[in-house]
Amino acid sequence: MECNHNADETAKFKAQALNTLGMVDYQPGSVVSRQIVKKKVGTVTLFAFDEGEGLSEHTAPFDALINVLEGEADISISGKVHRVKAGEFIIMPANEPHALKAPVRFKMMLTMIRA
Repeated sequence: MECNHNADETAKFKAQALNTLGMVDYQPGSVVSRQIVKKKVGTVTLFAFDEGEGLSEHTAPFDALINVLEGEADISISGKVHRVKAGEFIIMPANEPHALKAPVRFKMMLTMIRA
């Protein structure tokens, strides 16, 4: 997975309207991410998943909100698969195993609050 964690870059996003879909591009056979907010209390990260790509099962110590921006995703939480489509969101509870799979290409915004 390609990831951009440059905190200095996020400063240029402040106080302006931006198109989230254009901020991260698909790459064949890849998951691409771009962090747009990074604070002690949480992060906001955009992702673009190519068809067939995903993130393996893992847990996180905080709730995480996934907002699907384009396409659709299969999001597994504690063994139950949820098909989440563009315009929908799902909250992955803290400490529950979860995974993501792209049945088609999709883009999402991940918001994690650490408090």
